Amino acid sequence: MKHLLTALKYALLLAVSGALMVYAVRGQDLSRIGHYIRTANYFWLGLTMLLSVLGYLSRAYRWQMQLTASQHKTPFWDVYHAMMVGYLANLVLPRMGEVIRCSVLRRTSRVPVEVSLGTVVTERVLDVLVLAGLLAATLLLDFHTFWAFVTDKLLAGRYDALARNRTPLLWAAALGALLLALAAGALVRNLERLRQHRLYARAAAFGRGLLAGVFSVRRLEHKGPFLLHTAFTWGVYFLMDYLAFFCFPETAGLGWRAGLAVLTFGAFGMAAPVAGGIGPFHLMVQSTLVAYGIGLEAGIAFALVVHGAQTLLVVVLGGISFALSMVQAGRAGRAVAAPAA
Repeated sequence: MKHLLTALKYALLLAVSGALMVYAVRGQDLSRIGHYIRTANYFWLGLTMLLSVLGYLSRAYRWQMQLTASQHKTPFWDVYHAMMVGYLANLVLPRMGEVIRCSVLRRTSRVPVEVSLGTVVTERVLDVLVLAGLLAATLLLDFHTFWAFVTDKLLAGRYDALARNRTPLLWAAALGALLLALAAGALVRNLERLRQHRLYARAAAFGRGLLAGVFSVRRLEHKGPFLLHTAFTWGVYFLMDYLAFFCFPETAGLGWRAGLAVLTFGAFGMAAPVAGGIGPFHLMVQSTLVAYGIGLEAGIAFALVVHGAQTLLVVVLGGISFALSMVQAGRAGRAVAAPAA
């Protein structure tokens, strides 16, 4: 039954991804989209892929710093390969890549999963904070552009009707608050019973290990380089999107503000719980480019080319890392078994 539910969940996510892709290309001239893709300047795309490799290396080094701070010194290439395997897994199993990369690192470097997972949680929290700052900057820099897009194209007259009839929204908010209060009350009433459950001790131990990883950033010896690598990684992401504009004549004239917007909203699309961000990423990037006056066909072509290039890169690098990780895991397993023999 559990496997069936898991299969149904992934099938539903795949269906959502497909539906969003269909929505992104509906009513458009597919031949024009194909023409944009065939005539793109792939020199700039290759440059973005090289930058992406630098971003992966920087991100792996930052993760290594967190692991060292949590009292687990780990070879850089073990960390890098585990991270790339996780990215590869995310293309198939949405949001499972974080767990899988921690599992790979346990097999290659004997780092407890709960500790490495805690460092990943910290990494994600930092990314959310950076993304929140980017969103604020994007909206402040081009507020009128996005407000006009939302009111004129997305809502298209429905904004006034919604403003006149806010009762359904108020009822929905009240119902949500009530359900949250009931759930909190049930948890408080049954807290002592939960503590006596046999799984509580295991969960508590896992939680302690998780917190050790989460707060590893507080024990960093060199916080400056850690923050520098965080800024470098996001700077690479921005350059990748901005330089990709030069792949198409239609987007070549867009400025750095548009690049910042594509980075921000594209990141939200990639964060969606679907395989590889397929669908949400394309729709978010297309909509962002439309807000800057780019046509629908050119917008979806840009999203397809950029996402396709990055997916190909993850498949190649992740596949290599998977093979090397399996070799390293075998060596580590034999090294542990040798003293016992």
